[in-house]
Amino acid sequence: MNLLIDTHALIWFITDNDKLPLKTKQIIENKENNCYVSIATYWEIGIKNSIGRLELNTDLETIFQIIEEPGFETLPITINQILKNTYLEFHHQDPFDRIIVAQSLTEKMTIITRDSQFVNYNVPIIWKK
Repeated sequence: MNLLIDTHALIWFITDNDKLPLKTKQIIENKENNCYVSIATYWEIGIKNSIGRLELNTDLETIFQIIEEPGFETLPITINQILKNTYLEFHHQDPFDRIIVAQSLTEKMTIITRDSQFVNYNVPIIWKK
């Protein structure tokens, strides 16, 4: 299965935070699944860190290296995904979440997220407790 990991789930995964349910963590760790991190997620982490909305225990470069360690693939943002984003209803105002939804739809990926707004876009999501 191709999985696109939402920002909060990714942060909880790399920090081994209990907010990420064990079953969801096991799905991410399952080598039969291909896990992707949107370049928008890196951008969001960088912005939130720079404005003080995300406290990291180390520098941003190290965090990005930690994200790459499990073998996650970086998903670039394409023109088709941007176009898809422009046609999405405004169920969600967060531009990072909207591009993740657009990426999921265009690339046919399942999103790992607990964000309840994503279901309004009719994208497949996984969040198992």
